[in-house]
Amino acid sequence: MKIAIVNDLPMVVETLRRIVTEGGRHEVAWVATNGKTAIEQCADQVPDLILMDLVMPVMNGVESTRRIMKLSPCPILVVTATVASNSGMVFEAMGAGALDVVATPAAGSEKSASGEELLKKIDRIGKISGIKDKPLPRPSAQPQEIGSKPKEKGTPLIAIGCSTGGPQALVKILQNLPGDFSGSIIIVQHMDEQFSGGLADWLNSQVKLTVGVLKEGDRPLPGTVLIPATDNHVIMRPDKTFGYSVEPRDNFYHPSVDVLFSSLARYWRGRCVGVILTGMGRDGAVGLLALRQQGHVTIAQDKKSSVVYGMPKAAVNLEAVQMILPVESIGPAIINILNSVKG
Repeated sequence: MKIAIVNDLPMVVETLRRIVTEGGRHEVAWVATNGKTAIEQCADQVPDLILMDLVMPVMNGVESTRRIMKLSPCPILVVTATVASNSGMVFEAMGAGALDVVATPAAGSEKSASGEELLKKIDRIGKISGIKDKPLPRPSAQPQEIGSKPKEKGTPLIAIGCSTGGPQALVKILQNLPGDFSGSIIIVQHMDEQFSGGLADWLNSQVKLTVGVLKEGDRPLPGTVLIPATDNHVIMRPDKTFGYSVEPRDNFYHPSVDVLFSSLARYWRGRCVGVILTGMGRDGAVGLLALRQQGHVTIAQDKKSSVVYGMPKAAVNLEAVQMILPVESIGPAIINILNSVKG
């Protein structure tokens, strides 16, 4: 991969350069010391991946990410040493289009765990961005229409999957839901486990619902939003509780939207709305189809409001989607769906 480095500290730039070029797997396309220069460099030569710092002179990494994704879109991985003190910037950058976040490796740490974690993230992004448009599995059964199967009474479940651009999309949806919302919400956002708690806190500060990290054995409860606390997949178990699973190990989306949605299709017999939001790749399409085949309502974010129209597009192409909506309309649509069922 041709990788660009955006960082204003020479020592960090040199460390990143050594890590990514070790073994000859990757090469450095260019280096920029601030966000403004990065935009200009990217316009001249779009790299396969940008390693983007957050706090820089002239223009920070959030604004640079936002403009690059509009002008010269490409995969962006935030690499920053300021995660704890600037968690808001981390999630703003992810909302603007950054794929993931990783802590900056310490100088001279090319062989350390932090250097290995950076390479692991780069490899995963390479796999996701390199996925070809080969056909996904076609429906094995005719999708059901809305409300065509009777559902068990109880707390409705809203299952949401997202990746690139997800944090900001989630805020727009959750802010439209009242504090006394009758449903329970489970979210899978492609994100490193060390940032999941911060995402929960960040969302909690901006919405009326209660947002927390998911614990083994949690159950769907009205007015609650659960976010995975680890890189392991989130599943629903036969007793209707949530848990974590390392299987399937060969799925490079961690956690995977498909894994969660498929488990819900298998075990959840109450009302459910499945939602696919902005994101690179195709995770969630097959699982959303499984939910639709069980008679659940399925929604995809539209192309115009998506930062990256990858995951929603895959779901639409698979005929897994019943409603295609701009992100600001998804929250009201969920409320209307639940109210129509009550009526």
